[in-house]
Amino acid sequence: MNKRTLLKTTLALAIAATASSGLLAQDKPIKIGATGGPHAQILEQVKKVAERDGLKIQIVEFSDYVQPNAALAAGDLDANSYQHKPYLDQQVQDRGYKFVSAGYTVNFPIGIYSKKVKSLKDLKEGARFGIPNDPTNGGRVLLVLQDQGLIKLKPGAGLKATPLDVVENPKKLKIVELDAAQLPRSLDDLDAAGINTNYALSAGLTPGKDAIAKEGAKSPYVNIIAVREQDKDKPWVAKLVKAYHSEEVRKFVQDEFKGAVIPGF
Repeated sequence: MNKRTLLKTTLALAIAATASSGLLAQDKPIKIGATGGPHAQILEQVKKVAERDGLKIQIVEFSDYVQPNAALAAGDLDANSYQHKPYLDQQVQDRGYKFVSAGYTVNFPIGIYSKKVKSLKDLKEGARFGIPNDPTNGGRVLLVLQDQGLIKLKPGAGLKATPLDVVENPKKLKIVELDAAQLPRSLDDLDAAGINTNYALSAGLTPGKDAIAKEGAKSPYVNIIAVREQDKDKPWVAKLVKAYHSEEVRKFVQDEFKGAVIPGF
């Protein structure tokens, strides 16, 4: 075998090995993180649609809002689907994550729940009111309380309002900040609480029946699929978003959650 033939053979083997490696990489499922409950349920439907387009998905469930982003940053996930854009923006600012939004998913209008009163106007002076302890969801609940006339926030507080931004509090509500996942289990110790819909549903609460007040339908808190910046243009990302935005998934969301979860695409 002369040198030219040997070189051609070596090059052909290298190309074959590279092609084989690429095929193996495509066969490996992408890992998507989600909080348990509706986000994971919806992804199960997305998984079925995506498989028909040649995209395999492995769903990894989490019980809080912190770990899915940490796992994405560490490379343990390829994407996650559980957070809205204001939360992602805050995480990027606070933790330096190099994440981007790949596409919109669903909206969960946040609700106010109580085991002690039937209406917010029935809250007594000094009532203990629970809100999520992350800046975006906590501010979200405070805005609902302001809309309901229970408090007033200082001008410009906006979506990131905190209890420090409360300038009027006629009922002297005691704002208790807790991890969002803990709020449903804390209702016995609180007079009322603002609870994210995914956690409310997981706790057996029905937003349409059990919420004594709810966020308006027009909200900036549509959830998203987050990916690392370097992955945003990869073909699997486009396939994932296409599957999520399918009519099959839209119909599942509408039929399964009956208005508690709203398609945001």
